[in-house]
Amino acid sequence: MDDLTTLARRHLDQAKADPHGRSAHLFLHDGPLRQSVIAMISGCELDEHNAPPAASLQVLHGHVRLTGGTNRMDLIAGQVQELPHERHGLRALEDSVVLLTTVTATPGCPTPYEEATTA
Repeated sequence: MDDLTTLARRHLDQAKADPHGRSAHLFLHDGPLRQSVIAMISGCELDEHNAPPAASLQVLHGHVRLTGGTNRMDLIAGQVQELPHERHGLRALEDSVVLLTTVTATPGCPTPYEEATTA
């Protein structure tokens, strides 16, 4: 069993020592389910990237901004948000740690890529 508080502290310390200002750890991998702790120092950004079929972001510590297209949403510790299905990014507005939960495949539901290639 992993302790999220311990993981958050450890990875925030590692992010502060990292030249890129971040640290991440995939701690749960069960079939298509993934959970990762991501720590980022203030000002650090994760560039826009594609979204998995389903995902949520829970802020364990700090204040982050979720971006995507022209949308932006600020989240603080204790808040959880479904991630957009379009490209999105993340910026730490202060030293922050988030819990990213993703489902990389859903049985019987094609991904947008599969839908586009079979249409």
